[in-house]
Amino acid sequence: MSDEVRQIKDIAQRYSPEDIENCITQQVETGQNICLTDERSEKTISELAKAGVVKDLMSQGLGLSDALRELARRMRLLQAGFKGPTKDK
Repeated sequence: MSDEVRQIKDIAQRYSPEDIENCITQQVETGQNICLTDERSEKTISELAKAGVVKDLMSQGLGLSDALRELARRMRLLQAGFKGPTKDK
């Protein structure tokens, strides 16, 4: 398991959705937060946002593993959207 996935998992398990949202706000406004303190701002906000999605999915009844898989699926869809339309042969 990558360090990023470990951090997302840890944050999603330790903090409520409101706490995660507050940490994102704190990071944007002050450059610091209580949820994740050892990364640069852009990476911190990204990981907190991902943990927020995982936590939300878990609160809807998904297990942690399924929530992480759903996050990965959503990220792949989003990344595919940035590649632009594909040409049919």
